[in-house]
Amino acid sequence: MDEIEAGFTKLAEKINEMSEKTDDALKTIKENDAVLMEKMAGMALPVIQSIGLNMLEKGKQQGGGELYDTSFYPQKMIVLGKTDPVKFRLDDVSKKVDDQFCLLSEDGHYYEIMYSSDGFLVDSYLHLLTAQEVLDLYGYEIMFMLYRALKDYLKNQEVLLEALEKTINFIFAKEE
Repeated sequence: MDEIEAGFTKLAEKINEMSEKTDDALKTIKENDAVLMEKMAGMALPVIQSIGLNMLEKGKQQGGGELYDTSFYPQKMIVLGKTDPVKFRLDDVSKKVDDQFCLLSEDGHYYEIMYSSDGFLVDSYLHLLTAQEVLDLYGYEIMFMLYRALKDYLKNQEVLLEALEKTINFIFAKEE
Protein backbone atom coordinates (compact mmCIF):
# COMPACT_ATOMS: atom_id res chain seq x y z
CA MET A 1 0.00 0.00 0.00
CA ASP A 2 2.89 2.38 0.75
CA GLU A 3 4.18 1.89 -2.81
CA ILE A 4 0.78 2.86 -4.24
CA GLU A 5 0.60 5.98 -2.06
CA ALA A 6 4.19 6.91 -2.98
CA GLY A 7 3.38 6.43 -6.67
CA PHE A 8 0.21 8.49 -6.35
CA THR A 9 2.10 11.26 -4.54
CA LYS A 10 4.80 11.24 -7.22
CA LEU A 11 2.13 11.40 -9.94
CA ALA A 12 0.39 14.34 -8.22
CA GLU A 13 3.74 16.15 -7.95
CA LYS A 14 4.39 15.61 -11.68
CA ILE A 15 0.93 16.97 -12.55
CA ASN A 16 1.51 20.09 -10.44
CA GLU A 17 4.96 20.56 -11.97
CA MET A 18 3.56 20.26 -15.51
CA SER A 19 0.77 22.71 -14.66
CA GLU A 20 3.30 25.26 -13.46
CA LYS A 21 5.42 24.79 -16.62
CA THR A 22 2.32 25.13 -18.80
CA ASP A 23 1.28 28.34 -17.03
CA ASP A 24 4.82 29.73 -17.36
CA ALA A 25 4.92 28.84 -21.07
CA LEU A 26 1.54 30.48 -21.68
CA LYS A 27 2.68 33.61 -19.85
CA THR A 28 5.85 33.75 -21.96
CA ILE A 29 3.87 33.36 -25.17
CA LYS A 30 1.39 36.09 -24.19
CA GLU A 31 4.24 38.42 -23.22
CA ASN A 32 5.80 37.91 -26.65
CA ASP A 33 2.71 37.61 -28.85
CA ALA A 34 3.45 40.88 -30.68
CA VAL A 35 6.99 39.68 -31.44
CA LEU A 36 5.50 36.50 -32.90
CA MET A 37 3.09 38.58 -35.02
CA GLU A 38 5.99 40.66 -36.36
CA LYS A 39 7.99 37.55 -37.27
CA MET A 40 4.96 35.99 -38.92
CA ALA A 41 4.46 39.18 -40.98
CA GLY A 42 8.00 38.88 -42.30
CA MET A 43 7.48 35.22 -43.16
CA ALA A 44 4.26 36.03 -45.01
CA LEU A 45 5.82 38.40 -47.56
CA PRO A 46 6.14 35.75 -50.31
CA VAL A 47 2.55 34.74 -49.68
CA ILE A 48 1.31 38.31 -49.98
CA GLN A 49 3.27 38.87 -53.18
CA SER A 50 1.69 35.70 -54.56
CA ILE A 51 -1.95 35.99 -53.46
CA GLY A 52 -2.29 39.59 -52.28
CA LEU A 53 -4.84 42.01 -53.66
CA ASN A 54 -4.68 45.67 -54.53
CA MET A 55 -7.27 47.19 -52.23
CA LEU A 56 -9.65 49.89 -53.39
CA GLU A 57 -8.51 53.36 -52.41
CA LYS A 58 -11.45 55.26 -53.87
CA GLY A 59 -14.05 55.15 -56.59
CA LYS A 60 -17.35 56.55 -57.74
CA GLN A 61 -20.51 54.53 -57.33
CA GLN A 62 -23.29 54.22 -59.89
CA GLY A 63 -26.94 53.86 -58.91
CA GLY A 64 -26.75 50.05 -59.03
CA GLY A 65 -23.70 49.98 -56.77
CA GLU A 66 -21.12 49.37 -59.50
CA LEU A 67 -17.87 51.27 -59.09
CA TYR A 68 -16.13 53.28 -61.79
CA ASP A 69 -13.24 55.73 -61.99
CA THR A 70 -11.49 53.65 -59.33
CA SER A 71 -8.01 53.87 -57.89
CA PHE A 72 -6.21 51.24 -55.84
CA TYR A 73 -3.39 51.21 -53.31
CA PRO A 74 -0.15 50.25 -55.08
CA GLN A 75 0.98 47.55 -52.65
CA LYS A 76 -0.60 44.12 -52.46
CA MET A 77 -2.34 43.15 -49.23
CA ILE A 78 -4.15 40.24 -47.64
CA VAL A 79 -7.22 40.68 -45.48
CA LEU A 80 -6.79 39.06 -42.07
CA GLY A 81 -9.97 40.11 -40.35
CA LYS A 82 -12.96 42.38 -40.11
CA THR A 83 -14.38 44.19 -37.13
CA ASP A 84 -17.42 46.26 -36.31
CA PRO A 85 -16.60 49.69 -37.72
CA VAL A 86 -15.83 52.64 -35.50
CA LYS A 87 -18.19 55.62 -35.75
CA PHE A 88 -15.88 57.90 -37.73
CA ARG A 89 -12.59 57.83 -39.61
CA LEU A 90 -9.38 58.88 -37.94
CA ASP A 91 -8.42 61.18 -40.83
CA ASP A 92 -11.81 62.90 -41.11
CA VAL A 93 -14.31 62.76 -38.24
CA SER A 94 -17.10 63.87 -40.58
CA LYS A 95 -16.89 60.55 -42.46
CA LYS A 96 -18.79 57.56 -41.11
CA VAL A 97 -16.99 54.20 -41.39
CA ASP A 98 -18.98 51.58 -43.29
CA ASP A 99 -16.44 48.74 -43.27
CA GLN A 100 -13.21 48.18 -41.37
CA PHE A 101 -10.60 45.49 -42.03
CA CYS A 102 -7.18 44.41 -40.76
CA LEU A 103 -4.61 43.95 -43.54
CA LEU A 104 -1.05 42.80 -43.95
CA SER A 105 0.81 44.47 -46.80
CA GLU A 106 3.68 43.32 -48.94
CA ASP A 107 5.76 46.00 -47.20
CA GLY A 108 5.54 43.83 -44.07
CA HIS A 109 3.31 46.23 -42.13
CA TYR A 110 -0.11 45.74 -40.64
CA TYR A 111 -2.81 48.22 -41.57
CA GLU A 112 -6.39 48.95 -40.79
CA ILE A 113 -8.47 50.12 -43.72
CA MET A 114 -11.65 52.10 -43.15
CA TYR A 115 -14.13 52.49 -46.00
CA SER A 116 -16.68 55.29 -46.22
CA SER A 117 -19.41 55.98 -48.75
CA ASP A 118 -21.68 58.97 -49.22
CA GLY A 119 -23.78 57.18 -51.86
CA PHE A 120 -21.69 58.51 -54.72
CA LEU A 121 -18.04 58.44 -53.62
CA VAL A 122 -16.44 55.46 -51.87
CA ASP A 123 -13.09 56.24 -50.33
CA SER A 124 -10.82 54.81 -47.68
CA TYR A 125 -8.32 55.61 -45.01
CA LEU A 126 -5.33 53.31 -44.56
CA HIS A 127 -3.99 53.43 -41.02
CA LEU A 128 -0.67 51.84 -40.02
CA LEU A 129 -0.88 49.50 -36.98
CA THR A 130 1.76 47.92 -34.81
CA ALA A 131 1.60 44.18 -34.16
CA GLN A 132 0.49 44.91 -30.60
CA GLU A 133 -2.31 47.19 -31.81
CA VAL A 134 -3.46 44.44 -34.17
CA LEU A 135 -3.71 41.99 -31.27
CA ASP A 136 -5.40 44.56 -29.03
CA LEU A 137 -7.98 45.54 -31.67
CA TYR A 138 -8.60 42.23 -33.45
CA GLY A 139 -7.45 39.56 -31.00
CA TYR A 140 -5.71 36.27 -31.60
CA GLU A 141 -8.00 35.46 -34.52
CA ILE A 142 -5.72 37.59 -36.69
CA MET A 143 -2.75 35.48 -35.64
CA PHE A 144 -4.69 32.37 -36.55
CA MET A 145 -5.70 33.76 -39.96
CA LEU A 146 -2.11 34.70 -40.72
CA TYR A 147 -0.99 31.26 -39.62
CA ARG A 148 -3.53 29.69 -41.99
CA ALA A 149 -2.22 31.79 -44.88
CA LEU A 150 1.32 30.70 -44.08
CA LYS A 151 0.32 27.07 -43.76
CA ASP A 152 -1.60 27.05 -47.00
CA TYR A 153 0.92 28.89 -49.17
CA LEU A 154 4.48 28.72 -47.90
CA LYS A 155 6.45 25.76 -49.21
CA ASN A 156 9.26 23.83 -47.57
CA GLN A 157 8.70 25.33 -44.12
CA GLU A 158 7.07 22.33 -42.43
CA VAL A 159 9.20 22.37 -39.27
CA LEU A 160 8.61 26.05 -38.62
CA LEU A 161 4.90 25.77 -39.36
CA GLU A 162 4.56 22.84 -36.98
CA ALA A 163 6.09 24.97 -34.22
CA LEU A 164 3.69 27.83 -35.01
CA GLU A 165 0.75 25.41 -35.07
CA LYS A 166 1.70 24.05 -31.65
CA THR A 167 2.01 27.56 -30.28
CA ILE A 168 -1.33 28.68 -31.71
CA ASN A 169 -3.10 25.50 -30.61
CA PHE A 170 -1.63 26.02 -27.17
CA ILE A 171 -2.86 29.62 -27.03
CA PHE A 172 -6.39 28.78 -28.19
CA ALA A 173 -6.67 25.67 -26.02
CA LYS A 174 -5.75 27.71 -22.94
CA GLU A 175 -8.23 30.50 -23.70
CA GLU A 176 -11.22 28.17 -24.07
